[in-house]
Amino acid sequence: MRSSVTEVLYRLAHVLKNTVEKNLHSVSIVVIIRSLESVFLFLGEIKRILKKEDGMAFKVIVAKDFEAMSKVAGEIMVNDIKGKGGDYVLGLATGNTPVGAYRVLAEAANKGEFDPAQVTSFNLDEYVGLPAMNAAQRVLHPESYGYFMVQELFSLLDKKFKDTFVPWGTLVDQKKMVAELEANKDDWTEEGADKGKAIVIKDDAKSEYLSWIKKEIIDGYINKIDAAGGIDLHIVGVGGRGHVAFHESGIPLELKMLLVKLDDNTVENAVSDGHFPSKEDAPWYATSMGAGLVYKAKTVLLVANGERKTGPIAESLLGEVTADVPISYGQKYAQDGGNMIYVLDAPAAKDILEKADELKAKGIELVDQR
Repeated sequence: MRSSVTEVLYRLAHVLKNTVEKNLHSVSIVVIIRSLESVFLFLGEIKRILKKEDGMAFKVIVAKDFEAMSKVAGEIMVNDIKGKGGDYVLGLATGNTPVGAYRVLAEAANKGEFDPAQVTSFNLDEYVGLPAMNAAQRVLHPESYGYFMVQELFSLLDKKFKDTFVPWGTLVDQKKMVAELEANKDDWTEEGADKGKAIVIKDDAKSEYLSWIKKEIIDGYINKIDAAGGIDLHIVGVGGRGHVAFHESGIPLELKMLLVKLDDNTVENAVSDGHFPSKEDAPWYATSMGAGLVYKAKTVLLVANGERKTGPIAESLLGEVTADVPISYGQKYAQDGGNMIYVLDAPAAKDILEKADELKAKGIELVDQR
């Protein structure tokens, strides 16, 4: 048995021995419970050590099509919720890719496989600048991500989640924010090596409005997640350039919560896909979790389908960790003890299916379920 595990077992035995000796004449239920708590604490430490010594936990599952991918991803979420028991914090994403998994999740909840009233959810991102007269209308805008979640998951549940959170971008008045950014250029810096930029508002910003955005919208969301105990599992998709949420290519990976100025390509795609009538009517900013916050979850479940995702998927697995491909951060996350899972359909996995040996050499397990 490995020396580090032996050391932990020795510490466990020492704690139990001291507990019994100190309470030899007055053993009570409280003492027994505390002893058991020590056992579970040290068993958890053993599991962590074994995971670290055996290599990183990184699995890539390839399903034959979108339906099969959705079933696998949905069942992973359901089993993780059931496995933990009690209160659970679930990270959610928008977009077409996870909707099938959400149907699997909702069906399991409605069958009583787990209690949705014990689940709190946090979404990845939300637009700033949706066309509307006020914040209430922006929340209910059909292109808001809050509206999307109601359509694709929350309305499917017979029994609702304990609580749901979407980043509070709809509370921000885009015109006022842009005016304050222009008038107070010393209050913020721009981070990012490509067209998409993170606007980092300084702690000592002079603008009251920018200071409010940082404190309540950006930092406030991080604090809310921390208060909930962190995210147990976060499902994420992947953009065509390997970005996660609005953490665009080139934005530093360590950033946790972002105010993002969207690149022209992102805005043009939103218009061409029919989400907005013109670029003038489209949001040019968003609030979003960054890689530094997404990959704090205990498990990150990345789902991807279609040939458009083939390139970034392969780059994120076979290449180096780089801000140019934000989802490549999953490699570092797994090396640091996180549980990283990809669930892909066959087209998205096309460039990695014949490279199982290369993946294995990097500590990544390829499971072909086609």
